[in-house]
Amino acid sequence: MSWITLGWFIPACFALNMSPGPNNLLALSNAKRYSWSHSCLAGLGRLAAFAVMIALSASGLATLLYASEVFFTAVKIIGALYLFWLALQLWRADHSLETRISDASLSLFALARQECLLAAGNPKAILIFTAFLPQFVDPSAAVGQQFLILGSCFLLLEWVAIGLYAGAGRLLDKGLAKPSWQRAFNKVCAVLLGSAGLGLLLSKRLPA
Repeated sequence: MSWITLGWFIPACFALNMSPGPNNLLALSNAKRYSWSHSCLAGLGRLAAFAVMIALSASGLATLLYASEVFFTAVKIIGALYLFWLALQLWRADHSLETRISDASLSLFALARQECLLAAGNPKAILIFTAFLPQFVDPSAAVGQQFLILGSCFLLLEWVAIGLYAGAGRLLDKGLAKPSWQRAFNKVCAVLLGSAGLGLLLSKRLPA
């Protein structure tokens, strides 16, 4: 793989990483409610899900999403319902001092699991890997090695994006000191997550 190819891939990839999707919104919310480090470490759950998707794309199994309307519909319904559940939890979240102290003791594994399930429940994510990554792969060279390089770059840039969104979440936490402002912020995030769930539910399978 040439440096020219990577030079085109990295900025285009980072633009995808930084897009304000459900996972990035969750990273922002987690950082505001817990800490920057909690949000970044929880993001490892997302990276694990994306790593599996990249492996599926490299092996060609992602074509199932193109070939099976039933499979695609089942995955997107599960993903949408999970988004609605997260939105409901944010909408109902309390921000009294007692609740924040209780929140701080929540398992980091539980936060990582949220990130993982949210990423895995979005069939559009694997379609991005299927449609985007292969554009930078030279079929005349070692395809597996190229997917490894591109996939590793994607995951590294994704973690950078997680850190940036988590940093924004910490800034918001300092700026939203009043409980009423924090509740309003949570409700805005809840509406955005719910809207993402509705968009996912209404999405159609891309043509083969």
